[in-house]
Amino acid sequence: MRSYGQYCSVARALDVVGDRWTLLIVRELLARGPSRYTDLRSGLPGIATNLLADRLREMEAVGLVDREDAPPPVATTLFRLTQRGTALSSVISELGRWGVPLMSDYQPEDAFRGQWLRLPVGMFLADHEPDQAPSSIQIRAEDQTVTLDVAAGKISLRLGADPNADATITGPPPRILSLFSGRLALVDAEEQDVKVTGSRKAVQRILPRGEEAGLRLSSTVENKTS
Repeated sequence: MRSYGQYCSVARALDVVGDRWTLLIVRELLARGPSRYTDLRSGLPGIATNLLADRLREMEAVGLVDREDAPPPVATTLFRLTQRGTALSSVISELGRWGVPLMSDYQPEDAFRGQWLRLPVGMFLADHEPDQAPSSIQIRAEDQTVTLDVAAGKISLRLGADPNADATITGPPPRILSLFSGRLALVDAEEQDVKVTGSRKAVQRILPRGEEAGLRLSSTVENKTS
């Protein structure tokens, strides 16, 4: 591990997590939980298999990651974050928040994975009607499908489709992000390649509302225009 050789907590932290791919591995393990090596490779398009193996060994050596043998039927090694690794959650969240204005630069060749919606879901969406019955919403972006479960004031994301979902949102990733962040109202999003089927009420239940949307975006917009 290379070191900046500086007696500073920022420099010391970057000695540990500053290498390319390290924080994205943390992102994947936060989004997925304990994961197989093949799951991590799938969630990190562009990483060489030997580099992923090297990074996991380095992260294990510094106490960010450990591994466990999963019982049948999985019967394979799972990688998971330690308590020290999980403590990076706030770092990942703040990096994601800081990067929101950069998401306007979208290229068709950009890779996308459904679990990457977990961060904007946590940042922008809320259950505005916690007394209502639980509901679920499918999100289909490119070839990725995830499901949002909404109940008792909380929203959680799981990978995969739900044929019994109350509503389905289909569209390109940048439009879905704009809808979730409050930059696009639902009616405007539907004029820009976003399709909603099923219960519109279930969708409107979670979207940013009125001034709330502006407050959540104010800091990122200021950063973008300053």
